[in-house]
Amino acid sequence: MKPTPEHNERMAKMTFTSVYPHYITKVEKKGRSKEELHQVIKWLTGFDDKKIQELIDEKITFENFFEIAKLNPNAHLITGVICGYRIEEIENPITKKVRYLDKLVDELAKGKKMEKILRDI
Repeated sequence: MKPTPEHNERMAKMTFTSVYPHYITKVEKKGRSKEELHQVIKWLTGFDDKKIQELIDEKITFENFFEIAKLNPNAHLITGVICGYRIEEIENPITKKVRYLDKLVDELAKGKKMEKILRDI
């Protein structure tokens, strides 16, 4: 499935604040912690706990969130299907980065080992 321009626009304008509680619920329901979620977010974006909270408080859009993030150089190793989209086929950079984050959260919730999730070689 290929994202439409409308889908890409929705992803860019969606706020990190609106999605973050769902990430917490998803990982905690599966026995993982908020700290592990933050570890995953930090690996992908470079944001520490304080910065994550600032961005939540600012109600930042995903577009702005990823504009200021320092994307991990190994992020391109995040592949597979998430929400019906094959990550490696997504052309829009913001949508691709949002799906990177979604995939990492999904792997965390599914119980994958942190070393595998973080893809550090």
